[in-house]
Amino acid sequence: MSVLETREEIMKMMLHNPKITTKDMAKKLHLTPKGVEWHLSNMKKAGQIKHVGSTKAGYWEVIKK
Repeated sequence: MSVLETREEIMKMMLHNPKITTKDMAKKLHLTPKGVEWHLSNMKKAGQIKHVGSTKAGYWEVIKK
């Protein structure tokens, strides 16, 4: 799976379940949690996603451009 395909899948998961955890994304994508964190970090920097609220009670928001 390419980087773009992986990020597209991450965004789909977030839209389906905004409270999804990094660990759950890693399992579904067959990546390590650190691998998912790398994608999330780059997606945040690119303005594609943001995390709203606290780590435990927050949720993911996909930013449409």
